[in-house]
Amino acid sequence: MYAVEVRDHVMIAHSIKGEVFGPAQKLHGATYVIDVCFMRRELDENDIVVDIGLAIDTVKHVLSSINYSNLDEHPDFRGRRSTTEAVAHWVFQKMKQAIADGKLGPGARALERMKITLHESHNALASYESEIKVA
Repeated sequence: MYAVEVRDHVMIAHSIKGEVFGPAQKLHGATYVIDVCFMRRELDENDIVVDIGLAIDTVKHVLSSINYSNLDEHPDFRGRRSTTEAVAHWVFQKMKQAIADGKLGPGARALERMKITLHESHNALASYESEIKVA
């Protein structure tokens, strides 16, 4: 399987309710480095997985709606825990919709898998990976 990854980052604030989260229950900040990996079995007619420029622009656009925000107040996270895993899934869903909307070009409809990895520190990360089927 071929893969292309692009990277960006966001700075957010949030609190995560639940005793298991200890001090993270209090409002705190995080800087996530986010990798988006696009995968497919065969290259397209241009011998690429996806247009890297469009991928970078689309990831930046998707992340702009949470960058410098408090996820406790973000409508997509209202009433939900904004764990690193949950944010990775959120990015996945937004990117999947962007692919369906043609934001990564028509060739991106042939992508088969995508993996979103959020690095929350130099020694901790979480990811969400799944097949993508775009109609």
